[in-house]
Amino acid sequence: MLFRDRQEAGKKLAQALSAFAGRDVLILAIPRGGVVVAGPVAAALKAELDVIIPRKVGAPGNKELAVAAVTPDGTVLYNEKALNLLGLNKEELTPEIDREIKEIERRLQVYRGTRKEPRVKGRTVIIIDDGLATGFTMEAALISLTKKEPRELILAVPVAPPDTLERLRPLVSEVVCLFTPEPFYAVGQFYHSFPQVEDEEVLAILRRSYWKP
Repeated sequence: MLFRDRQEAGKKLAQALSAFAGRDVLILAIPRGGVVVAGPVAAALKAELDVIIPRKVGAPGNKELAVAAVTPDGTVLYNEKALNLLGLNKEELTPEIDREIKEIERRLQVYRGTRKEPRVKGRTVIIIDDGLATGFTMEAALISLTKKEPRELILAVPVAPPDTLERLRPLVSEVVCLFTPEPFYAVGQFYHSFPQVEDEEVLAILRRSYWKP
């Protein structure tokens, strides 16, 4: 165990990101746990905080096996190895991809309400989660954000396996990760307290963070 809880992880991550204070920073957190980590970072950097919601697309009959990931703008990242192994073609995933996009839209309505999508172009964008395992959905999110032309794109997480970070490193300007332990089985093993986060907690963090009009 490395962190007491997500709040402590966020405070430690904020210290590691202190050099970004004073810039035009947008923090995008992956709900739900990533928002809890991002709250202290947004407060420390006095940065705008919002969410980005990539979603895993599960295999038919095995929803836990990610065969693709989709982002709010419709970017789809396919797990080619899994598709080949299962003998699936991309067209077969279209109904499930459409369902996940609808779920993304529903969640954005819950978290963002009537607020406009924040500006990404030309800004320092820091994307935060409470940790990475395979990093597959994070990879989709980073590809999506790159299309929006941030000035720099920073991946910041408390904990992740080294091989995942090395795969994602070419997609970002900088990686900030506090711990890269091996062996790595699951994000939760590195937290003493790792409860499920409810929407109400996410909304409370977003409301008290540094939102800009």
